[in-house]
Amino acid sequence: MRYYIIAGEASGDLHGSNLLKGLTEVDAQALIRFWGGGMMKAAWEESGRGNGPEGGLVRDYRDTAVMGISDVLKNLGKISRNLRFCQEDLVAFRPDVLILIDYPGFNLKMARFAHEKGIKVFYYIAPKVWASREGRIRQIKAYVDRLFIIFPFEIPYFTRKGIPFIYKGNPLIDAVDRSPAMSQSREAFFAAHGLKECRYVALLAGSRSGEISRMMPVCMAAAGLLQKSEPDLHFIVAGAPSRSAEDYLPYIGGRENVHLAFGDTYGVLRHAECAVINSGTASLEAALIGTPQVVCWSTSGVTYFVGKYILRILEHISYISLGNLILDRLLFKEFIQDAFNAEAVAAEVRRLMEPACREEMKKGYAEIREALGGRGASLAVARAMVEELSDRHDGR
Repeated sequence: MRYYIIAGEASGDLHGSNLLKGLTEVDAQALIRFWGGGMMKAAWEESGRGNGPEGGLVRDYRDTAVMGISDVLKNLGKISRNLRFCQEDLVAFRPDVLILIDYPGFNLKMARFAHEKGIKVFYYIAPKVWASREGRIRQIKAYVDRLFIIFPFEIPYFTRKGIPFIYKGNPLIDAVDRSPAMSQSREAFFAAHGLKECRYVALLAGSRSGEISRMMPVCMAAAGLLQKSEPDLHFIVAGAPSRSAEDYLPYIGGRENVHLAFGDTYGVLRHAECAVINSGTASLEAALIGTPQVVCWSTSGVTYFVGKYILRILEHISYISLGNLILDRLLFKEFIQDAFNAEAVAAEVRRLMEPACREEMKKGYAEIREALGGRGASLAVARAMVEELSDRHDGR
């Protein structure tokens, strides 16, 4: 069968690569055309089916991703051009199904277009309508043939909304547990990055320029405060796959206790004393790896104002971090907007290094892992998708 997949972010590239591996394993004749990144491209190449005239990478998410209201307004022309190109490319490819991975601003528009063209639509990793923009429920009902969810707390939510879904666990468990970084020694990690062994805090500042520009100055100020009380404590910044050193070095400056590492986010997390993380998938990855953390989030004034209004409407949302949402309690702290400052971050890092705090957090992490189910989610989802399509072709 023919599959067209759209992933618009780094996390979508990760999950898309594992789904792609599953689809090529389940469907020996799978022809897949996709928007994604390096991980999806590598997975397709590993399948041995090559980047021919139809299958393979169409657009890299780094050339298409925007975040927040202000960024969207600045990039309306670019978004419109990408949308038109994607629509034309989809029709030309004639897939059996369009598979959308998160990235709702763009993907829901594509869902409507595909639906109107008679193309079956699967949505993998549902838009976070339980957190914001609940009005998108109507679009999902109207244009999506089958929703594939990945969080246990989504089960009662989408059941109440009357939207059919399939839940096969969370694919991030496979991504973390199968990573080579999880078996790499501490000594090998430091050697790979040309660093001397040290105690350090992992810093994951996000993958978008706006996130980096808001996270880095505050965290560098916190690094300065910590150097006074913890002179042997360093920071290692995990560079996002879509960025370059130039995105971080202006903020790092000449600080000798701050280092930059690319291509090894899981390794940076695994060997850290604790982590300071921009809200997102990385927070759940830290929980599955077992790294004590604090989540920080800051955005433009316009986006924050709108977000606060939305959250007042959605009174059932108490947290911004996936791990805290899964547990429905505050396991690790969340510093949002004005609460995100250097003094607060430095104080929390000190607390996270206390044995009692670390032990409590790791117990909570075990609960998160149990709630997400076992391994094999990506392959299970791929099988379910192929079965859905087979039912359609068989006329059942």
